[in-house]
Parts: sequence; structure tokens; C-alpha cells
Amino acid sequence: MLRRDFLIALAAVSGAPISAFAAREGARRSVTLAASWQAGASYQVGVLAQDAAGGLRTAAAVEVPTRAHGLLRESGDTLLAVARRPGDWLLRWSRDGRAVAWRWIEPRRAFSGHVLASDDGRTLYTTEADLDTGAGLIGVRDAATLEKRAEWSTHGIDAHELIRDATQEGRLIVANGGVPTRPETGRVKLNLERMDSSLMCLDAGTGASIGQWRLNDRRLSLRHLAWGRGASRPILGVALQAEHDDPDARAKAPVLALFDGRSLQTVAAPTPLAGYGGDIAAFGTTFAVSCPRAQGVALHGEDGVFRKLIPLDEACALVTTTAEIWAGGRHAAVTWSASRHVSGSAHGALASHAVPDLRLDNHWIAI
Repeated sequence: MLRRDFLIALAAVSGAPISAFAAREGARRSVTLAASWQAGASYQVGVLAQDAAGGLRTAAAVEVPTRAHGLLRESGDTLLAVARRPGDWLLRWSRDGRAVAWRWIEPRRAFSGHVLASDDGRTLYTTEADLDTGAGLIGVRDAATLEKRAEWSTHGIDAHELIRDATQEGRLIVANGGVPTRPETGRVKLNLERMDSSLMCLDAGTGASIGQWRLNDRRLSLRHLAWGRGASRPILGVALQAEHDDPDARAKAPVLALFDGRSLQTVAAPTPLAGYGGDIAAFGTTFAVSCPRAQGVALHGEDGVFRKLIPLDEACALVTTTAEIWAGGRHAAVTWSASRHVSGSAHGALASHAVPDLRLDNHWIAI
């Protein structure tokens, strides 16, 4: 375990006030997180629980064959984990560290890293890829058995995260990353001049196409999704990953796009964020995008205005609890809670928490 240290000096630099009272309150909040990580040569999914000092400890772990990516909490004590793309396994596991059921992907298909449950919990949607054509797919699976019942086109390639439409029931939104790959080369990116990333809205019952939106810059890959609270309606935040050939253009590329139901627009930051958004979470009217290559978490308002960058080495995994945003990094986790007294402000309480000596993967969820 690493030394627990509240980032008072960091808060002073970033302009975020932090008091001893706020630090003590943050330490007392108990959180339990499901996550994936690498421990030595092993890949694992498991549970991280908060200890008496406010840090995180490993409470349970399950060995998995390859790196995991997306996680989903089910009703009861079970969770789902999906292999990192291009992956071949889906695991149901318990929070006490038991593998409950495995499902291996069908021939000529690969999991693309994310899973979502239907409103009634009877159906699972998994993002997948056709290994022969590269086409993006949604696997429609029986939640009880994990068996595939159908598959739908995402009308794009490199399908990644999918989410329910917060503005209308019975709809799904999926991010097509748009990056061409081939089964024989795995994650190697090919022919980037043919990138075609898009946001796709589908009927959750039939898979029928409802709408599709693209950014003007075709070298920005749409990856991860989170709903935030807008002034009059929910706003969808999209974490971006730049694929420009020019290193300077890639470094200066935006990491966030906002979708208001009509248009999809990028938002800029006054400081380069290395063009790579690892994860995204929303906390009220604030969007947080982890930027592992810029070593921090970028905060934007629902209007797109950049607020600040919270330093955190290899920041990636993000989750919103009722009280704060948790960000996981290489050597520590950081929590940020917005000030209740300054609406729409970047000010808030900031604290650091020790993490076990392991390499956290892209995502974690509160359980």
C-alpha cells in the first residue's frame, strides 16, 4: 500500500480549496469499487474496498485470461466483465471473488469491450466485431445464460461503448470508434485515412437505425459515453481519442465532444491534453475526462467550458458516486467533489487515496 496523502499542495496550485474538515469527511465516506487490473504477470477482475485510512485495498480477485475492459453490476451480488478488444470472453463473477459463468465468443466474432443490460434486466447487449469484415455489431444475449439470441449492425466499424438514451426510453446509443483493423494484426490500426467514427442511435427492441452523427474531424475516434445534466435536457459527453498522423495535431486534439440530441460538437481546452481521453464520467453539470497521456483528469462544464486539469499519474478509470468522482491512476486514486456553494464552479474538495500495488485498467464501477 502506498502512503495516503491529501493533496493540499496540489489543491493550492489548482485553485481548489480543501479544508481539514473536508478531508476528514472524504476519508469517512466508504466506497467499494469493481475494477480490473494487472498484478505481476496476472490479469484480474475484482473488488477494491476502502480501508479505515481512506485508501483502497484488494477485497477479492478473479484471474482472467487476458486484460478486461468494461464492467457491469447486475442485480444481486454478481457482476459482468468483458475482455479488452479484440476479446473472446465474457465473465459473470461474484463480488466475493468467484467465477460464476464464462461465455466464449462465437467463431469469427470478437468482443469489443463493453456490455449493457436492458431496462428489465433480461437482455444483455455486448459490443462486438465481425472479424471478416470489421463491421461493428451489438450482440443481443440472454442475461440468464449469456447465450447470443441475435446480433445487430451498429452501422459502422470498431463499435465500442454503448449506453441507454437518457432522453427517450427504448433507445440505445453506441460509439463507433471508426478505426480499421484486421484479425491477423489484432489492435494494429490500418488505413486511418478511411476512419469513419460515429454516434449511432438504435431501437433497443429491434436494432433499427434511428439516427447517426459524425464529427467534422474524421481522425477523432468516439470511444466512451456518459450522460450529464444540462440546463434543459441531458447532455451526452463523449471521450475522444485522436488518430492524426501529425504528432502535433494529435497532441492538441480535443478529448471531449458533447451531443445535445441534435448536433455533435467537440470542445476545446486551453492546454493540450495529448489527444487521448481514456474514460469519462459526469458529476452533475461537470464532465470529467481522464487523460492518461497528459497525466490528469480534465474537467469541463456541460457548456463545454474547460475548468481545470487535476494532476494524476496515468489517470484513467473514472466513476461517479453520489458524493464525488473517483479517478484511478498508477500510484493513487483521487476524489473530487464539487463545491456546494459555487454552482458550475471548478472549485471543490480534492483528496488522494492510496491504492494497492497493481496496474489499474481503463474502467471501474461503484458497487
